Amino acid sequence: MELRTLRAFVEVVRQGGFSRAAEVVFATQSTVSKAVKQLEDEIGVPLLDRIGHRSVLTVAGEVVYRRALQMLAERDHLVAELDDLRGLKRGTLRLGLPAIANNLFARLFVIYRDRYPGVDVRLVEHGSEQLEEILRSGEIDLAASLLPVSDEFEWQEVRRQPLMALVPSDHPLARKRTVNLLDLKDIPFILFETGFALNRIILEACHRRGFEPTVAARTSQIDFAVELVAVGLGIAFLPRMTAERFDRPSVRHVPLAEPQTEWQMAAIWRRGAYLSHPAQAWLAILREILDQTEPR
Repeated sequence: MELRTLRAFVEVVRQGGFSRAAEVVFATQSTVSKAVKQLEDEIGVPLLDRIGHRSVLTVAGEVVYRRALQMLAERDHLVAELDDLRGLKRGTLRLGLPAIANNLFARLFVIYRDRYPGVDVRLVEHGSEQLEEILRSGEIDLAASLLPVSDEFEWQEVRRQPLMALVPSDHPLARKRTVNLLDLKDIPFILFETGFALNRIILEACHRRGFEPTVAARTSQIDFAVELVAVGLGIAFLPRMTAERFDRPSVRHVPLAEPQTEWQMAAIWRRGAYLSHPAQAWLAILREILDQTEPR
């Protein structure tokens, strides 16, 4: 059983199909298909139930997928430990950041690159929930995610921010000093795609208030969400520092005065897992920066 075939199989499952998996592993669709077939022949049972253009895991496939994640993570740990033997003159930092918070880490990137120019920083950008899944599988060393997180992760808080409701400037609520979710419940919401933890914060708060919001649109692009607010499609929510970066005359930022909706960004890593020296150096610089800043 080769790691190459396990990797191809894992990506078919994760990407939802052979063509997207081929892009991730830099191979042709035919090569990926043959790798999965080779794995099935070796094990002796089907791993995927092919239904039209979709592929669904069989019971055996679920077992192999879970074990394959562990084996690939162990392989990555071995490579990381060997990199550490050479010190920080070489090595790789595998980092996951959500687009909604990438400006938080720009200064850290500059300092890290200056101190460790030989370290290859491989950046993955997704929503917080998807980054947690990728971190869980061992494909990245560190991620940024919104608190709270599962007990399987350790974390270092980076920043706290109030949430802002983005309202069309000609809407009556745009003149209010603050709003709560009951003020907004009759207006369509513009949310981010599945995998963004900010959605969880907003939806859980709505449920505590006893209503399910109407969702006008979902997007993974912050600037598009702001433009949808500007043309009057609905309202959106962003942490204050992010909202300030997307200022539009036709959009008003109104503080959201709602319990348990504070935006808390943290750096997270797997509890008890091997943390490479490049990753440890990233956390050390992060803590330096936090020590130099005023209380958040």
